[in-house]
Amino acid sequence: MLRVTKLTDYATVVLTVLAARPGEVLSASDLAEHSGLETPTVSKVLKPLAQAGLVEGLRGVHGGYRLSRDAAEISLVEIVEAMEGPLAMTECSQSESQCGIAQKCGARANWRLINDVVSDALRGFTLAQMIAPPPSSDDVRRRPIAVQVATR
Repeated sequence: MLRVTKLTDYATVVLTVLAARPGEVLSASDLAEHSGLETPTVSKVLKPLAQAGLVEGLRGVHGGYRLSRDAAEISLVEIVEAMEGPLAMTECSQSESQCGIAQKCGARANWRLINDVVSDALRGFTLAQMIAPPPSSDDVRRRPIAVQVATR
């Protein structure tokens, strides 16, 4: 099964809390209360989010965290990469692959193509879209992704 880690999921939850309150500064405990997560977990996800420049921490009596830019400017791929590093579906889909058979692998090119499709999909979805009400089932239209898979 392909899935993001729990911490990445929690980071998205924390970011949606901040996105729903633009400009507000919330402490880790406030974020925990609004998100339903434990304060240590919130603190743990805030560190890489701050290092990636997605949130900014403010010190002082009224300190806390806020988004570093508008939620419409933060893509899901940025969140995933802040928490997990560069997106790579497989070892060989990374630029600097450590796989011993990468140069001889017949599947590598297509894994890289699939990696690019997933990355583009995450890049095309923003944090602002995550807090918008989901469309009704009648309105759901899947966007086709044009992909040409090379055959040998």
